[in-house]
Amino acid sequence: MSIWSRITAALSALAAGEGLSAVFDRLRTPPERSVGFTIAVIALGAKMAKADGEVTRDEVTAFRQVFAVPEGEEANAARVFNLARQDVAGFDAYARKIRAMFRDDDRILIDLMEGLFHISVSDGAYHPKEDEFLAEVAGIFGINERSFRAVRARFVPGCARDPYDVLGVAPDAALDDIRTAWKRAVRDSHPDGMMARGVPAEAVKLAERRMIDINAAWDEIRAKQPA
Repeated sequence: MSIWSRITAALSALAAGEGLSAVFDRLRTPPERSVGFTIAVIALGAKMAKADGEVTRDEVTAFRQVFAVPEGEEANAARVFNLARQDVAGFDAYARKIRAMFRDDDRILIDLMEGLFHISVSDGAYHPKEDEFLAEVAGIFGINERSFRAVRARFVPGCARDPYDVLGVAPDAALDDIRTAWKRAVRDSHPDGMMARGVPAEAVKLAERRMIDINAAWDEIRAKQPA
């Protein structure tokens, strides 16, 4: 059964009058987590689209690049998007439900933020309202300021990239500790590990950019060390 068929089944299980946010209470274990991840990106993407007041064709295309929506499944993706836009629940309620859904592994919340950033900048602009939206979502997710800055710098043109933020270490950390953080970041970004924690195979491609930045950050820090 494809992930889109499973999404359809999850939506069909909603009782009359239930909002989309009810789905997040039911998708907490594999393989349902990958369904929850996809629905979360669509749903928060829909809420984010309302932040800057416009849904562009580029944003729709960006979503398709992440999830490779096959022909014949567009209606299922559109249904999630429209349910989220019409739901009276605010994005903060969605974010809290999603946080609870992935409460046992914070790494997947970073994966999810990357999907949202990818969509937000796809139209060639990064709206201040989108920044406010994503910062608040990150706060609800429990993502610290350093991690948020690192993800934003990876996607938003012109944002300064701090190699220490990328690896989540202090500038005065010992080189051995930084090396350990680099190795952990590389391990966490491996496709097998990402899929094991519930990231759909279609979305794993976003980690390619992350891996480049992780290795570049380590190289930059190491180059600063005395010979």
